Parts: sequence; C-alpha cells; structure tokens
Amino acid sequence: MNPNDLEKYSSAITLSDMEVFVFPELMYSLVLANIMSPILWKWREDDTFKKLRGKKPYRKLMRLRQYIMDEYDFNLDLETWGMTDQAAEIKRFSPFISPEQIAGSNALFGYTGDKYYFDVDIRRHFGLDKYDSEVIPFWKTETIEAMDAFLYRDGYDKKAGECVSLSTLYAAAAFVVCGIPLEDIFMVLTPLHSQNYIDLNDGVITNNRRVVTKPMWFNGTEISTKAQRALRNEQITVVSHCSGYVHCMYDKATIDSGQYDRLKSRLGEYLNAQLDILIFSNFLRANGRYQKHFQFCRDHRGQKRFVKADVLYSYEHGSRFRIADDTYDQLLDEVSQEDFSIYKDADRMCCEQLRTFLEYEKIDLQTGSGREKLRDYLAPLIADIDVFLDELIDFLHIDPKLPAGEKSFSPSQPISLDVDMTRQQVIETLQGIRQTSTVADLAFYAYRDMGTCDWRPYIKASIERNPVSIEMAKEMDHQQVYSWLGGMVNESIYDGRRLSQPDEVCNFHRGDGLEKAITMANILLADNCETDIQILVDQHDIVVKNNANNWRFVSSKQLSKQIIITNNCQIDISEN
Repeated sequence: MNPNDLEKYSSAITLSDMEVFVFPELMYSLVLANIMSPILWKWREDDTFKKLRGKKPYRKLMRLRQYIMDEYDFNLDLETWGMTDQAAEIKRFSPFISPEQIAGSNALFGYTGDKYYFDVDIRRHFGLDKYDSEVIPFWKTETIEAMDAFLYRDGYDKKAGECVSLSTLYAAAAFVVCGIPLEDIFMVLTPLHSQNYIDLNDGVITNNRRVVTKPMWFNGTEISTKAQRALRNEQITVVSHCSGYVHCMYDKATIDSGQYDRLKSRLGEYLNAQLDILIFSNFLRANGRYQKHFQFCRDHRGQKRFVKADVLYSYEHGSRFRIADDTYDQLLDEVSQEDFSIYKDADRMCCEQLRTFLEYEKIDLQTGSGREKLRDYLAPLIADIDVFLDELIDFLHIDPKLPAGEKSFSPSQPISLDVDMTRQQVIETLQGIRQTSTVADLAFYAYRDMGTCDWRPYIKASIERNPVSIEMAKEMDHQQVYSWLGGMVNESIYDGRRLSQPDEVCNFHRGDGLEKAITMANILLADNCETDIQILVDQHDIVVKNNANNWRFVSSKQLSKQIIITNNCQIDISEN
C-alpha cells in the first residue's frame, strides 16, 4: 500500500469530516459499513417495524423518522474525539488538496459561505474560542456501533451522533429497514452540514434526525427555515451515490452522469413551489411583518366574518391546525368570536380574494409577466412591493449550488445491492467486488473487519488520531494506565473480529483486551517516543512490550498478529 493509499485507508478508520471531504469515497463506504452492521438488521425485528411489513417504503420512512428522533440525540461536542490543529491537517492533506481549497470549503479553516455565519464568530459558534486559534476538533463520523455506544458515555442517556453520522445512518436504514433502493438515495454534503435526498414520491430530505417532505420544506415554520439553510446558502461540496461521487474541487467524477442529471432534475423540482394560497400563507408565516396587509374570512350563518392575519397566526402558533390547509376550518373554530369582525378592513386584502386572483391569472413568478401582474395587484396595498416580491420569489425557489464546471465523468463500479437481500448476501456481494471497487474495499475498513483488512491503516489511525485516550491518561503512570484499562468493562462495542479505536475504548469505558492493548500502546508512544512498542496478538493472549515492561490482556477476537511500532512511528506488521 503506497503512502497516499495508506492515508486514505487509515482515514476510513477515523472518518473525520476533513477526511471525508478530501477522500469522498469514504462517505459511501460508511453507509455500506452500517448496512453490514448486525445492529441495523435487528431494527427490522423491532415491533415498531414488524407492524409495517408489507407497507410502502414511504410509510416505513415516516416511522423511521420517529424512531431515530426517539433513539438518537444530535451531538456536536468538541471533546468527544479530541483536537488537532490547522497546520497539521493542512500538511497531512497537502498531497491531495491545497490549503486555499481547504480554506474555501471547510468551516474550520475560514469558510463562511452561509450568510448566517457572517454575523457570528464561527469559532465562538462552535465553542472553539476557548482554544488557541489554530486548534480544531477532529469531529469524527461515527459508525452505528459508536453512535449506540454513547449510552455508555458520561453525561449521555441516549444514543448520539453528529450530522454526517446521522445522514449515513439514515441512508443505510432507508435501504435495510424501509426497502428503498440505493439508486434512489443521494447524499448531499456542504461545508457545514450533511443531508440526503431520497427520490420517493415528491422527494424527501433527511436532515439531522428529521425527515422533511416537500410540503414540510415550504411550510414556513422555524424548523423548516433552519432545514433549508445549508441548501439555500452553501456550496454543495460532495454528492455521493451508489454509482459514485462528484466533488466540487475535483475534476474527475465517478458518479453515473445520468444519475447526477436525475438528482439535479428531481432536487430542482423539490426545491421549487408553485404559488397558490397555501404556499402564500406559508410565506406569511415565515415573514410575519407582511401579515399586517392581509386578512382571512369565513362564512358564519350566511354572513361574512373577517379576522386579521396576524391575529389568526397567533392562534395557529398554539394549535395543531394550520391556515389554508385541510385543517383550516378547525383552526377558525378555535378563534374567539370577539376576534372576528363583520366588516372588512379596507387596508387589508382578503386572502380568499387573493386566492381567486392567483387561480384565475395562473401566476408564475418565474416569468416577468407573472411578477408584473402580482406587482400591479398588490402595489396599492404594500409600499415596499419590490422587496416583498423578491422575498416571495426567494421563498418559492432555491437554486442548489451543486458541483459544477467541466467534470470528467469516469464511472466507477456501482454498488448493486437488492432490497430483498439478506445481510449475509450483502456482505458476500461486497466482498466479491473488493478487488474492483475502492468504495466496497474501504467499506470493510470503516466496518473495522480486521479479519480481512490490512492492519497498517488501522494501527496508523490508532497512534496518530486518538488524542482523547492520551489526554485522559496524561496524569497516570504506566501501571496506573494498565490498571485503568483493566478496570473497564471487558466487552467490545463491535462484534466478531471488528475492533474499536483507542478513543472509542476510553469514551465508552469498555473494550476487548486487544482493543485495550492498542490503547495502551497509543498512550505509551505519546509518553515516550524513544522506545519501540511491540504488540503480540496470539488469539486470546495479548502482550504489549516496551524496553522495560510487559502488559498482558485477554481477547476474544481470535486474531493473530505481531505489530512493531518504532520510536519514529513506523509500523511493521507480520503474522504471529
């Protein structure tokens, strides 16, 4: 494995946000690792989803949303995976991407693409202002095993993960639990966020723990406004799909060009709404300062009754009913009679009158004529009519900043998995294409399958990118470290021959003896880089050696290796 490949494959172990940005294959590799995980397949046997067998994927996806919201917290804790610094990361990735490109597309290196952050010190926003200006977090993307293990972490009572972890979990669960084909799932990454577009019905976006349908996207609520922020304001850096990826910085794209065109078309449709009274009412909900120009009316015993828009929206705020949708009449029933007037307010337009106008004129604000018609109609009412129209058009239309330019499409081998496959069939299929698919091969590293993977990437990641274990042990001598590790639960968060990283062992206070041994080696190397470290892995018996001492651990992983890490961190691995 050459140095560049070693860097990429070791990144499949640690999966920091920066690593995923530099090596975009990693995003889908983690999806596949989660698809192979026994944890996800157990969800199918949960009563929550057993009841939905035979139901359509859309129904299952809506239930999956509630399941994930109930089970998982969003986590952006800086200390979870420790700190690095900008100079070290720029040097590390210099063979692959320039510092200028990193700064132009990564939030921790100066990126401010989202206008929201122009008014917020980004380091203060992320809680980094308490550190030196060069310090940045690793922000590793968690496997489903690590997400579930947050239950064992101090201060947590739920499973948890950051946004990239949640997006890969959603993509994998959509396939395994909901039966949605991989071909219909597109992963969309921006510098500050990660979400998925699922081509189902009118389109669905998964956003952190939530699922956003097209009607929800345009409902004008605060939650929807926040959900829109990334696609409204940020450059999309990576699109990842079972056929490949396209990256904003790289000329070569491995995604199937037809699938990319499909995404552009379908996502474009999802992000555009036709103006009708429901969408207009949603716009007023999001832009309350214009409510003073409008009113709503209803028939009451053959007589018209009028209610000011701002008054009706105040009722809506505490209600489960909404203006202009199927529950509109129920909302009106909640309004106190004293808030209705038998007289129309001359300074306000009745929204029912506006509805008739929109339907008769078939207003399309994407055309100049449509804009002028609506402008002429509302100008006597609204003084700042052009600002109003600009904001309305902006509400109706989002133009996603997808990777553009002259891309050279060189399709990779697609990942072809059928929703009717068993877990074992999925694993066997991916094993069968490892020689021809880098993504499939990397998936087994993200999956941590040390029975079939080269150990050098795993050991490299363990001793270079696991600062939490070192920080936790900094006040201990070597014997105290050994006792501390021995006192942890002797149980891995990964099944079979899969291995945790040192920081997972320490964060979750548990690990197999082999994982504890590698954690011990990481701490020893940080404490004394002048001494070579040996790790002898002989099935159940694990020994960590330096010049002065031996430390023994017991493992159930049934692995055998001899690992030597020199004082300059060179790694030599052989069969034991």
